[in-house]
Amino acid sequence: MAVKVGIPGALLFYLYFPMWQAFFNEIGVQVVPSGRTTKSIMDKGIREALADACVPIKLFYGHVMDLKGKVDYLFIPRVVCLNRKTVYCPKFLGLPDMIKYSVDDVPPIINVRMDSRQGRFAILKAYCEIGKYFGAGKLSVIRAYLKAAGIHYHYNRLLRKGWSPLEAMELLKNPGADKICRPPKANLKFAILGYPYAIYDSFISVSIVEKLRQLGVMVMTAENIHPALLALQKNCDLPKRLFWTLSDIVLKAAHLLFKRGRIDGVLHLTAFGCGPDSLLNKLIEMEAKKHRNIPFMTLMIDEHTGEAGMATRLEAFVDMVRRRKEAEACRR
Repeated sequence: MAVKVGIPGALLFYLYFPMWQAFFNEIGVQVVPSGRTTKSIMDKGIREALADACVPIKLFYGHVMDLKGKVDYLFIPRVVCLNRKTVYCPKFLGLPDMIKYSVDDVPPIINVRMDSRQGRFAILKAYCEIGKYFGAGKLSVIRAYLKAAGIHYHYNRLLRKGWSPLEAMELLKNPGADKICRPPKANLKFAILGYPYAIYDSFISVSIVEKLRQLGVMVMTAENIHPALLALQKNCDLPKRLFWTLSDIVLKAAHLLFKRGRIDGVLHLTAFGCGPDSLLNKLIEMEAKKHRNIPFMTLMIDEHTGEAGMATRLEAFVDMVRRRKEAEACRR
């Protein structure tokens, strides 16, 4: 019977799950994801996490609780740096210890450190350390890593074509799938800026992407933009680049989208209690003021966010942008 490794369906799940799943499967390990967020999972996370933690961290706790008793190991890598330049949120770095010492009867945690600043092959070495947990040889780990890297490349290509992470994961399972319908063509195009684990978790984001599509809006996010285009933004008019990896990506996406001006509106989805977001939102707001022709709105979410309130704000914003666009067309 294959060893089971649980991967919580939160935080970096939306960026790296296909790669992690491919790696573990290749070395003969069964992957068990916790699945989609539910109210029960959210409630479990709120009870277990620190009161001042942001909602994505509370949600991560809930997904861990959902996996208890179902798996032999939990995969919670200590992801520090993957681009040799910026680091992830400090809470990401401390997650393995936070879970280990605050959740009772938690399965053994695979908490290998991933820091590309430690050398050219630092990430590969980290995967070799993971392989040791299961007695996998070095050659088999390298083969598994290369296959996983290929899956990750194809996954990112799907994201850049406009698919959401969950849609891209389905397409990886069946490249010829016709059951996933692309959203119909719309006369408005909005950008939703924010961290992927907030935007794409339909429970805490209150299905913001789906709601906008239903309102006739085409949606794009930072994950849909090629990294080469984001790299052109350099430090976004700051003395140095933003310290946190995901914040840096979102800020560069904001600068690129405002400067290109090919969108009708920008939304920043931010989580209450997020330290990096408190700075990021201000920087995006400052850039938005330089481009008053593109409407901008900040939406803050927490565990108490209600669907009705979010829907009302989105409908009002879409209606305002649509009326504004129609008025501009009449003036021409």
